Amino acid sequence: MVTTPLARCALALLACASLARAQSVYEKDFEFAVAALGKSCDALIAQKKFDWDAVAKELTPAAKAAASEQDHLVVLTRLLARLHDGHAEVRATKKTESITWPSNGNAEKVGCGMFWCRAGKKLVVKSVWDNAASSGVEAGWEVLAVNGTPIAKWFDARIATLRDTVSYSTDQQAYFAACHWGLAEPAGSNVEYEFKDEKGAKKKRTITFAKASVVPSGPAVLPRDLKGDDDVKFGRLASGNGYIHIRRCKDNLPMRMDEALAAIGAVKGLVLDFRANGGGGFDHEAFMGRFVPKGATLDFGAHYESAGPNPYGGPLVVIVDAGARSAGETGSGIFKEDGRAYVIGESATAGMSSHKTEVELPSGLFKLYVSVRSNMGRFNGGRGLEGLGVIPHAIVEYDPAELHAGIDTLIARAEALLAKFPQKEVPYRAGK
Repeated sequence: MVTTPLARCALALLACASLARAQSVYEKDFEFAVAALGKSCDALIAQKKFDWDAVAKELTPAAKAAASEQDHLVVLTRLLARLHDGHAEVRATKKTESITWPSNGNAEKVGCGMFWCRAGKKLVVKSVWDNAASSGVEAGWEVLAVNGTPIAKWFDARIATLRDTVSYSTDQQAYFAACHWGLAEPAGSNVEYEFKDEKGAKKKRTITFAKASVVPSGPAVLPRDLKGDDDVKFGRLASGNGYIHIRRCKDNLPMRMDEALAAIGAVKGLVLDFRANGGGGFDHEAFMGRFVPKGATLDFGAHYESAGPNPYGGPLVVIVDAGARSAGETGSGIFKEDGRAYVIGESATAGMSSHKTEVELPSGLFKLYVSVRSNMGRFNGGRGLEGLGVIPHAIVEYDPAELHAGIDTLIARAEALLAKFPQKEVPYRAGK
């Protein structure tokens, strides 16, 4: 074929333009991920009511600009964050085992020695220790500002920052995270907080961030003289009622209930506390069987038979919060759904309980681990747990004055409920 110089020049320009438009491996992965997730997660996307096409449009420029595997990791992580799926994560393959999250020159983030909670329209200090305590901060104080920024503005911005790269199944899970993990700052940071104390006086305190934990442990005030370990703690409250805090749902949980119930002995009422439960895996039927009297069955929802040497058949109040995740939600939720107990909490649980799948990307650089449908589809009137959580019979927020006095509001409310049990909402009758 004979071509003129002008034609050859035009062909060269077209070739250059074609090269300029060629997609990078990262952009191809991104487009594949958008399509694959849109198909695999369609039911949950519809349930959670967000615009997946708008998500793709928002992040396409970042996908096109990705110039390294680390950039690719960040874009994919931001994509999964917009799925509102607490289990979602980008998983490395052998090709990317050494790829780490960009540090941007910052030191490791650590805690300041306090956690917050909601009290009406206010944010208050839920618990305090280490650096915050030595700086003079006290539980129950209202938080007014951070480094001069009004707390409402600061907190909204902090949640938005967290949600850009962390996937939360629900708003309550994101809020809870911001009150705990979200308070972390680079080690050595000095942050000025303004508070209102228990008498209404304004106080400013500067806290230096060091190695204080950012992981919520559950109760604002843990009852005294409990036995057990970090997974399960148990004992009797001053009132004589029994108390069990289940921090993790390991596979031996039914047997741990045998241990706890034997140690607690005969009590008129029992508080089962699932706050900050990180999940796990266990036999739900065997677990619930520990709360069905010997020789009896529970049949208000699922069918449960009595199990274990010391099953408890009395009045029961369950406490939850948005720190209760995954198996912590199915474990606490059966008490409400199946008619065994009255459930209270400062909010619904995290709403991250689902069946998952893994999506492999064409490049083989990463895999995407995501939820595809809810666990416990019979919960919440057939809507399941994912994106909703266990919704308590009653929302009970912390009382700042009680926190300042060293009283855990939810435990106190649970004991009041045991004294005058709300039998209307609970089909089970104690001892029957």
